[in-house]
Amino acid sequence: MKTTRIALMTLMLCGGLALAADEPHWGYSGHQGPAHWGDLDPHFGLCKNGQAQTPIDIVDAADIDLPRISLRYHSGALEEIHNGHTIQVNYEDGGSMVLDGHTYNLKQFHFHAPSENHIAGKEYPMEAHLVHADAEGRLAVIAVMFEEGQENLALANAWAAMPMRAGNTTRLGNPVSAEALLPANHDYYRFNGSLTTPPCTEGVTWLVMKHPASASHGQITKFVRAMGHANDRPIQSLNARLIQQ
Repeated sequence: MKTTRIALMTLMLCGGLALAADEPHWGYSGHQGPAHWGDLDPHFGLCKNGQAQTPIDIVDAADIDLPRISLRYHSGALEEIHNGHTIQVNYEDGGSMVLDGHTYNLKQFHFHAPSENHIAGKEYPMEAHLVHADAEGRLAVIAVMFEEGQENLALANAWAAMPMRAGNTTRLGNPVSAEALLPANHDYYRFNGSLTTPPCTEGVTWLVMKHPASASHGQITKFVRAMGHANDRPIQSLNARLIQQ
């Protein structure tokens, strides 16, 4: 049961799983876009009525002595999937992140362009989400912003194998390091949030890196071309939540 819950939640985070055979199609525009997710299915109610939704604009963060993130990642990615909503790299054993003395295992990472979260009103051309789950299925996501600049060598293997059409999966012939995607400085913002896709489930711990990584114009363009559309959910209300730094 625990394993099943983890698989469901991690796939749902980037829209890679239908909740049921007759789940309505959702997307990023028109009547199936984010403004209508909450009306497409009763299971998607939090997309409209939730009070702790992601993404957010990170402003007015409270200065708190946040704990250091301890990363013990492995380069054991198995496959890369184009599910129509994102490009996702899956791990069978991706290693782990330790936060507050609690262990979360890396399950996958995927991308959004433009960025979903903003920092002080700034939107970035691309954002990566590193998705972790603990033994009880609780989720923690590390978000990394990408600025256009030098080519990102950590993306090279994943980009070389990138499936360009929805529904396609490729096997990764070379190791892909999730840790190498992170900026050298691991300072971060922290807040409680949600899945950024239906069913918009809340209770997700978000850790957004303060410092962006770099990706070349060609790397960003290739992802955008593979998607064929923007895949960012609009900014959500912060409500009573506290952003920590």
